[in-house]
Amino acid sequence: MGEKIVVVTGVPGSGKTTVIEAALKQLKTQGITYEFLNYGDIMLELMREREGVSDRDDMRKVSTGPYREIQREAGKRIARAAERKPVLVDTHCFVRKPEGYYPGLPRWVLEELKPESIIIIEATPEEVARRRIKDATRRRDKELIQEIEEHQLLNRSAAAAYAAFSGAPVRIIQNRDKKLNEAVKELVLALR
Repeated sequence: MGEKIVVVTGVPGSGKTTVIEAALKQLKTQGITYEFLNYGDIMLELMREREGVSDRDDMRKVSTGPYREIQREAGKRIARAAERKPVLVDTHCFVRKPEGYYPGLPRWVLEELKPESIIIIEATPEEVARRRIKDATRRRDKELIQEIEEHQLLNRSAAAAYAAFSGAPVRIIQNRDKKLNEAVKELVLALR
């Protein structure tokens, strides 16, 4: 069962990685396995090699030309991995760069990935803001509630565009505070 790619996205702080990891653990007990790839990790590995970037938060500062080339190469790596087994990709619909929001999965990446489905993990902007404050592992730019709301609306718009281009359906899963199990259950059902 190879060549299956599911894209899971959400703004930073939506809890998407937490939901993904819990869902994959449950699926494994049912004999269903995915290779879990973080698009940003693959991008960082390539940017370290080619641009000397030291951490994920500095990736946004790479100029557009090299950034695009690295995006495409990351997409190719993920597509090659999907030839061996189904792949779940943790990524972002938009990356906030100094020049504005930049598409995380532009056409040239979607052409490589050919996703089977696109899933958005969301939480309220207030929940996202609280989660970001608690995350000491990252140097995130502080965003106002209004900016988080805008980013989530852009994510939905981007996911719709990605779906129109790729033919993949879009599903939105709410990951509300103290309701992680509900979000995990919904993702497990979507990945079967």
